[in-house]
Amino acid sequence: MRLTEKLIESSTKLSSFSVEEARSRLESGLKLLDTVLSLKEAILFQRESNGNLVSAARLRASTSTSVETGRNSTWRQGIKLCERAIKTGEIITQELDAGELGTSIALPLRHENRAVGALLIRINNQFDNEDRALLTAVGAQLARSLQREEACKSAARHSRISFLSARAADRRLELLDVLNGLLSEQGFGLSALSEVSDGMAIAYLDGTIPYINSALLRFAHITDEQARDLNLFALLDTLRTSVFHEPAIAVRRVLQTGVAYERELEFPDRTGTFGLRISLVFDRSDQESHQPLCLAVNVRDITRVKEHEQLKSDMISLMSHELRTPITSINGFSELLIADDQLPEQAKEFVTIIANESQRLSRMINSFLAVTKLERKDKQEVLKIPLRLDEIVRETVMNLQPIAKKKRIRLVEQPNQRIPPVAADKSLISQAVSNLVNNAIRYSPERTTVTVSTALEAEAVRVSVEDRGFGIPPEAVDRVWEKFYRVVREGQDKDEESTGLGLSFVREVVEQHGGAVDLETEVGRGSKFSFTLPRL
Repeated sequence: MRLTEKLIESSTKLSSFSVEEARSRLESGLKLLDTVLSLKEAILFQRESNGNLVSAARLRASTSTSVETGRNSTWRQGIKLCERAIKTGEIITQELDAGELGTSIALPLRHENRAVGALLIRINNQFDNEDRALLTAVGAQLARSLQREEACKSAARHSRISFLSARAADRRLELLDVLNGLLSEQGFGLSALSEVSDGMAIAYLDGTIPYINSALLRFAHITDEQARDLNLFALLDTLRTSVFHEPAIAVRRVLQTGVAYERELEFPDRTGTFGLRISLVFDRSDQESHQPLCLAVNVRDITRVKEHEQLKSDMISLMSHELRTPITSINGFSELLIADDQLPEQAKEFVTIIANESQRLSRMINSFLAVTKLERKDKQEVLKIPLRLDEIVRETVMNLQPIAKKKRIRLVEQPNQRIPPVAADKSLISQAVSNLVNNAIRYSPERTTVTVSTALEAEAVRVSVEDRGFGIPPEAVDRVWEKFYRVVREGQDKDEESTGLGLSFVREVVEQHGGAVDLETEVGRGSKFSFTLPRL
């Protein structure tokens, strides 16, 4: 009884398939077959315990004449054809009756050497032997579906007394067949990964690698024989670069946080840029525990993507720079005309409009250039080196002290002596910190304090900028990181010099480096902007 209960429980866990879904799944298999053979009609028979065949699913062309069940000789001939196919275990073909062109085909539906039914199909022409392999494969899938349907029905109607029946042994064997069928279908996913151009590997939580596809073997210069003894860390060692030189830390970070680890890798012995992703795979069937199952390693060639990004960036920069030259001339000459006292008042008014509009256009071009800088991720712009964020904070605070003093704001650094380095581009990170501090100074009232601090959190370093300013209204909290978005406060004019790109730049840079941004705010009490970067 315990054995049978375990088998039922296991087959139910492995299958997301219910009795209600059985019919649509069987019909879907027949439709797939129809795309290849152009069926007149297809009837799927299920074999009962007494050996009789009963119809389980059916598909017919709208223009074909249907085989009437139990009433004519054609139906009986079809049943006999299917019984012969089950008995011989082979596909049997037969020409249709005189006056009707085409062929009848009977296919035994077998799984684990057990006949569970038969498939009778009628086609308009002769059967091509080249379709035999496909027909056999579809038949095996239909057999697994039939077995699973019967297992679901049986599990619903069994009582504890039924375990002692004469069919108990056969029942257990049938459930084992269902489990084997489910395991076979789950194995299809691994086989499909061999067709993926990206490098893919799966690692159990003990570090062993049950599967690695050929693309990743080629990329890592590993032979099939070497792959048999490969573990997760040996595989990641083949991917080491200057910005990915501690695989153990990356794996630990993924296991502790559940957040995927991503890096762009460049190797001295090969051209191009490659994206590495290490992620934790969770059991999606159990929404409560959300238990981790294994690790997935993905390596893909992103060279073309980077080239397209660079081309787009260069085109925007080129157009912006080409527009700057005539606009500079317009600005310069319009300012000269405005300064001319002999110019009539009406003409001076028109020239003033020209000057204002050209300056507005110039600001728009500067915004486009800032957007281009945000989106540029080529190697020349993002050069990651070991960097201490507390030193960046110290330099930023020192540089912005004059601006803070001019506005009568106290700018304070809270140092931390135990900050490990991160892999980052110094110029971009410095600009990101500067943007946060500048914003805090700009939007804080006089005689308040802006505090900049660094802290170590698990496997990341956090930089925080806290002010006692106006705060962010709740409806704007999720939008402040968007490009061109500016918070407008009641009773205050919109800052015309702001392009709404400062915080967007911060988020873009931080996410480029595998980090995340955060905001804590309260209207009238101030805001705390922060970001984290993975430690080395």
